[in-house]
Amino acid sequence: MSKPTMVEDKNAKSQLIFAATCDLAGKVRGKAFPKSDLERRLKRGMGWVPTNVQINCFDGIGETPFGALGDLLLIPDQGGAVSADFGSYTEHFMLSDIMTLEGEPWDFCTRAILKSALSRLEHLSGVRLISAFEQEFQLKRELGLIGEGFGRSGFEMHRPLCETLIEQIHAAGFSPDSIMKEYGPNQYEVVIAPEEGVRAADAAVIIKELTRSTARFHGEDATFTPIRDPASVGNGVHMHMSFLNADNSPATYDADKPYGMSDLTGAFAAGILKYLDAIIAITAPSVVSYLRLTPHRWSAAFNNLGFRDREASLRICPVTAKEPTDIARQYNIEYRAADAAACPHLALAAVVHAGCQGIEEGLPAPTPTEEDLSLLSASELTDRGFVRLPESLEPLSAFKSSGLIQASF
Repeated sequence: MSKPTMVEDKNAKSQLIFAATCDLAGKVRGKAFPKSDLERRLKRGMGWVPTNVQINCFDGIGETPFGALGDLLLIPDQGGAVSADFGSYTEHFMLSDIMTLEGEPWDFCTRAILKSALSRLEHLSGVRLISAFEQEFQLKRELGLIGEGFGRSGFEMHRPLCETLIEQIHAAGFSPDSIMKEYGPNQYEVVIAPEEGVRAADAAVIIKELTRSTARFHGEDATFTPIRDPASVGNGVHMHMSFLNADNSPATYDADKPYGMSDLTGAFAAGILKYLDAIIAITAPSVVSYLRLTPHRWSAAFNNLGFRDREASLRICPVTAKEPTDIARQYNIEYRAADAAACPHLALAAVVHAGCQGIEEGLPAPTPTEEDLSLLSASELTDRGFVRLPESLEPLSAFKSSGLIQASF
């Protein structure tokens, strides 16, 4: 599907386009400019401030090496353009790159960080990454529905919202796969087809923003928080990943290898698990993230590769295709220890860098599990090399002490 572009119309002079960046805190920030200025802004961008990167999700500013000094450019990217038409008004925004005044990608631009990780993967192994983000969200207004997990009635209560959202996703240039009433109270999940490279993370950001906008249009308030109620379910982000060779042939699957993992996939998966204790600081970056990462929440609880196991941190997904060529194209692995408190670009970059470390180190493929690890004793877990995922922001220390992962960034 072709990427959308901003089209001129009669009201162009009165319309504003929001140049957006998804920052380290996973927040979408930026500034707006008149649509009539688009061509100039595509070349020259707008001024941006280095210290903005230190703004947290509560609008506090952390310690900053920049202070009031320095200048940057926020340059809109036509490939990240969205026009969401809600009838009486249209929302225009464009994902943007943060550049230095000399025209180089800024070190803290999250899109640039992901592009660097993807470039590392391609140079290292000759493959390109194909990925897709499954995202769960909840609507805050209580409707008093009980027993509607995956229910038709629960879906029908918000069919107009779901249909509007799918229309907006399609209009943004993506291929909607499905949307459903999830298990939790007022919880829904939206899924799209995979995209290549940085566009997959762009899509995750865009769909979150379209979900929030669509909810507002329908008088609702959508939240992607990792968990609203510790006694209830959480909202996860599942990242599905596969590889393509230079000739576009699939590189993830090998029918002659255990569980169908190619040597590349096995080493990549092993790297993720080896460095999971550090990268989870980026993929699950909030205090409440760890209330979700517990056994029996269908999220992730141990550092394991599971075979069709929805509680594994990394999962080999089921394949419905029958023909060998179709199986190879459908085969993928899924990273599950993530949520929407993370910036999608940073989260995917962390996973890719860890996978690249596995490839560089020539790590053997991990043996997938097919059991409930929470039933094993502490000694059994230790003997098999499994550890419980952290229950607080302990991964920050692991990230700081992991020279290899820090060097990747």
